[in-house]
Amino acid sequence: MPRAAFEICGESVPAGTRKTVDIPLGVMSNHTPMTLPVYVIHGRRDGPTLFVSAAIHGDEVQGVEIIRRLIQGKSLRGVRGTVLLIPIVNGYGFISHTRYLPDRRDLNRSFPGAPGGSLAGRLAHTFMTEIVRRSDVGLDLHTGALHRTNLPQIRADLEEGSCLGLAHAFGAPVILHSDLRDGSLRGAAQEAGVDVLLYEAGEALRFDEFAIRAGVKGVLGVMQHLGMITSKSGKTRKTKSVISRSSHWLRAAEGGIFRATKTIGDSVERGEIIGAIADPFGEADTEIIARATGIIIGRTNVPVVNQGDALFHIAKVFNAEKTGDRVGALEQELDDDPLFDDASLV
Repeated sequence: MPRAAFEICGESVPAGTRKTVDIPLGVMSNHTPMTLPVYVIHGRRDGPTLFVSAAIHGDEVQGVEIIRRLIQGKSLRGVRGTVLLIPIVNGYGFISHTRYLPDRRDLNRSFPGAPGGSLAGRLAHTFMTEIVRRSDVGLDLHTGALHRTNLPQIRADLEEGSCLGLAHAFGAPVILHSDLRDGSLRGAAQEAGVDVLLYEAGEALRFDEFAIRAGVKGVLGVMQHLGMITSKSGKTRKTKSVISRSSHWLRAAEGGIFRATKTIGDSVERGEIIGAIADPFGEADTEIIARATGIIIGRTNVPVVNQGDALFHIAKVFNAEKTGDRVGALEQELDDDPLFDDASLV
């Protein structure tokens, strides 16, 4: 018996087909309609429903490119189950190159939302109703903030057993335990019984090829883990993810000109000097010293800093040097992976 069609927002997607569905969100101040575009791939065979979302923060564009490459590539042909690809959740912020919505609210602190709430709350409610509650698993793609870059990493509640398995299947260099936050998509989804992983990589309003390739490979790895695609999509990853249970930011003790001697992916030892802040005349230098052994998973790209500015994000690990070596190994694996011989994935 043929598989039933997938129903979303009053539209029907027959098994074995693809369709872009525009979910109405309302009208902007200039009377232009705003929609939430969803690319639906509804397989011929039964399987789980996975959503992959990007640009919940409008200036975080790497996930948009990851989803574009997935749609254009060959790996999602013959998929089991259903894939919902949402490249631009926050269209308002995307077109204005900003993280937030016009009401200055953070969409990722507005879930589960309400149909009669703020603009952010209404968008969150629509996303929960039309996407999350129709899904079994979700992948939410993010980047660092403006002028901050992140090492590719998965953030998840590792106390949830299924999340840890999904995180390992994604295969990012680092898996970081992250408690659920009030108002977040992850928190609202978990209350709805849907496991969501958050992928962090790169910088806002910038493309980073390593981060994009790691994201593409990671999404396909999760789909393989769920039985939605076969293992023929590229090489099996040899380099395993490193788990970190905690992290912290090193902040500027005073303002000045920041010089870093380490970058993302580098290992650090407790007590190691990893940068310095000088006054503009070079008369005073303040050393930045690592207070724990770990790996740098995020850093500022701005050399002009004020007191209290975040400089380095360090994830605590037991064998930092070995972890740092894994990052380089993973980057080389992605460069050599025949998956990316497909021109649509590069």
